[in-house]
Amino acid sequence: MQEFPWDTPIQYLKKVGPKRASLFGKLNIETLEDLLTFLPFRYEDRTQIQKIASLTPEREVIPVVFGEIQSVSLSFAARLKIVDVAVFDETGVIHAKWFNQHYLKEVFKKGEKVMLSGKVRVNHFGGTHLEMESPIYEMADPDEPQLHIGRIVPIYHETKGLTSKQIRSIIKTVLDQYGKEIPEFIPVYLIEKYKLLPLSEAIYECHFPSSHTSMTLLNAGITLAHQCLAFNEFFLLEIGLALRKKTAATREKGIAFNPTSKYVLQLKGHLPFQLTSAQEKVFAEIAEDMAGVYPMHRLLQGDVGAGKTLVAFMAILVALENGYQAALMVPTEILAEQHFLSLKKYCEIFNLSVLLFTSDMKKKEKTEALAKMESGAVGLVIGTHALIQDQVCFKNLGLVVVDEQHKFGVLQRARLSQKGFRPDMLIMTATPIPRTLALTVYGDLSVSVIDALPPGRPPIKTYLFNGKQREKVYQYLKQAFTAGRQAYLVCPLVEESEKIDLKAATTLAETLQKEVFPDRKVGLLHGRQKRAEKEVIMRAFHNGVIDLLVATTVIEVGIDLPNATVMVIEHAERFGLAQLHQLRGRVGRGSKQSYCFLIAEYPQSNEAKARLQVMQKSTDGFIIAEEDLAIRGPGEFFGTRQAGLPELKVANLVRDVQILETARKEAFLWIENDSTLDKPESLSLRSALERKWKGKIEMLTVG
Repeated sequence: MQEFPWDTPIQYLKKVGPKRASLFGKLNIETLEDLLTFLPFRYEDRTQIQKIASLTPEREVIPVVFGEIQSVSLSFAARLKIVDVAVFDETGVIHAKWFNQHYLKEVFKKGEKVMLSGKVRVNHFGGTHLEMESPIYEMADPDEPQLHIGRIVPIYHETKGLTSKQIRSIIKTVLDQYGKEIPEFIPVYLIEKYKLLPLSEAIYECHFPSSHTSMTLLNAGITLAHQCLAFNEFFLLEIGLALRKKTAATREKGIAFNPTSKYVLQLKGHLPFQLTSAQEKVFAEIAEDMAGVYPMHRLLQGDVGAGKTLVAFMAILVALENGYQAALMVPTEILAEQHFLSLKKYCEIFNLSVLLFTSDMKKKEKTEALAKMESGAVGLVIGTHALIQDQVCFKNLGLVVVDEQHKFGVLQRARLSQKGFRPDMLIMTATPIPRTLALTVYGDLSVSVIDALPPGRPPIKTYLFNGKQREKVYQYLKQAFTAGRQAYLVCPLVEESEKIDLKAATTLAETLQKEVFPDRKVGLLHGRQKRAEKEVIMRAFHNGVIDLLVATTVIEVGIDLPNATVMVIEHAERFGLAQLHQLRGRVGRGSKQSYCFLIAEYPQSNEAKARLQVMQKSTDGFIIAEEDLAIRGPGEFFGTRQAGLPELKVANLVRDVQILETARKEAFLWIENDSTLDKPESLSLRSALERKWKGKIEMLTVG
């Protein structure tokens, strides 16, 4: 049987050709499959065409009329150019008007048929008549009138030179040619179990719904046809993840560590506090993985301040005690320095060597560090992206820990892992991942969650101010300084120019020092400072010499100072939710009440307002992550772009979470029973899988 031509380049489809193919390319449509899964973003009910005489002005329901163009005129009023099109049917005439769109005079031709949809009003100037102002319009097509009027009509995203009407016509032609041949890849018993529509029918219904279909369900994307396509898409994604996880679990053996560690026991004795039960549980999960013969591949989630670094360090101690090296990779030099300073004191207890490796090192220093790593003279190496450079070699790297993993791409993590012989990998994030993303982006990882903060930490109180209320914030800072507390003030990142960013921070620090807090010490921290300069500033802040630390977003992660109880964020409307939550997490590290003051300028976008409201409402990182996903949508959320996974074109991670969970359960069960997809009932699924995962990062290999 001939394979269905999913990969046919779009230019070879009827009504397309090279010119239109380039326009489709702007919509990311390159193949037949791309076109079939390019669903309408909304629908219009054009089943009830109203007669012009029956139209009622100012009604809530937007009417649709169909008639012949009687006249087209262009007039001028003040600075306006007005195109007036008179349309009639057998019952009356209505005028459609557009302002400053004079090119439309060439679009409409007397005698042609047109569909209009818009609010109706009465124009009392120059004679009473009905009119629509800037209505949606569509010229009738004599060859296919029932495609654009008299039915529920799909509306597609357009690009210049390619209208929704043209896309609709092309998709109808393609479906007429190929629709009935679209092959099924979902196992038959699942189609029957969940009463799914055949794939061909679901695709057709999403593009050209039956007249009885609910408009509410259509425009919400939750008709039976939409849900069937979402299930298909999720099932294929989760089959890939299940297979990748199965492959990882059965691949060549790695290091089986002895997880019983006297270092870990001694460390607990030196800590001035007890581990939380959540930390103990997660470390037990990690230790069990490390004891196994196959490489660990675990994601460690936990809110800011939950104690992930300590748990990771316990895993590092296990690796070092077993005679292996460990590497801890972080996204910024400041965070690398913080980890180095905090972990070094514990390493000294056990007489273990630790090394800081960044791109900021002097040549001689770097050469010595490289030699120590290659010879095995150093056990723990803490560094930035510099660790994945070609010249970095380890003698026996046994454990890779990646902190703030969303700052790194999949390939970067893989490159560090390749510097050892199948080392265990622990991936950490303090940017909580919504459950739906954890089931997709990280669906092939084992996941541990530290779901409790250390006891005795009151929730951070968050308040929103506008720019004119800045003086109130400064007054509170003065009170905090008098009480012996310290504070951060963060300037936003100006994306257009890092120089402007630094200038703004530098100028603000100088102003605060001279004019607002002349009797206090104001420090400045930013990414362009030399390592030695940063260390001096951070040491002064830790020792209480600096009262207020003005910084760019370099302090987003890594600084842990219990005496700092106030975080002020300037232009908070410019930050994303995850970043705001991270910055807020720099305070609230001790038993004293901490505060976060968001200073936002107006006007703000609706999205910015939503973010600021969420920050005031919750301090729970997981709730914030779910809200962030809902506000920005799956396509914008950080994990989806760098995960190396097939793109979701139909399914929605926020809307379709129950479908996702069902598809995941069935997919993992299927792979349990047929891990190579070699059974006859899996062959079409295998073909769809290879097509969908083709060319992705961490290429999926089947069989």
